[in-house]
Amino acid sequence: MSYIQHSNIKSWAEEDRPREKLLLKGHFALSDAELLAILLGSGTKNSSAVDLARKVLSAANNNLIQLGRISLDQLIQINGIGEAKAITILSALELGRRRQQTDALQVKTISGSRQAYELLAPCMSDLQHEEFWMIFLNRKNVVIKYQRITKGGFAGTVVDTRQIFHLAIQEQASSIILAHNHPSGILYPSSLDINITANLVNAGKIMDIIVSDHLIITNNGYYSFADKGKM
Repeated sequence: MSYIQHSNIKSWAEEDRPREKLLLKGHFALSDAELLAILLGSGTKNSSAVDLARKVLSAANNNLIQLGRISLDQLIQINGIGEAKAITILSALELGRRRQQTDALQVKTISGSRQAYELLAPCMSDLQHEEFWMIFLNRKNVVIKYQRITKGGFAGTVVDTRQIFHLAIQEQASSIILAHNHPSGILYPSSLDINITANLVNAGKIMDIIVSDHLIITNNGYYSFADKGKM
């Protein structure tokens, strides 16, 4: 790529312009900033779309995972990003999350913690508050359904044993997988997490519904109670 001195994209060599570069070399050849610049469509009087894209990435520490957690209000605070551009960015990020979910659902049988994590991570890993989710499985460990059960704050969320097993019975589930996220990024269970898991496992034995696993999900990965021998 030639050295670029001008902020106006129209003054760049054709092969250095993001859209033209994509047409010539394919989308894999573009940097994160160049891809984001295409979404933004235009820059400002003093900044090209790529310059503006770099500002957006810088606000997320040049980390796409952190960008996925950025809010509309945070985006609008960036000089040159109005509501329309902010909405475009958030829409693209949401499409990416939904694509991940669709990919995960192609494999509907859950045989281990990794598959459960890949199914739920698009829903949970970028959240800045805590949520509790469940996966309902039939006797062959095929996913019947997965859904959010409760939504809380940064420090925690309420788990109702009766609600969990009422829903499991409604879905005619033979087993369930529990999951909640830690917005703090801490990948280890708290004493409360351990107690809740033990209580739900015991309740499942009474109800003849197996609690197969409990995942703690963060943007850095996951912790599986089953993998750690804690079920």
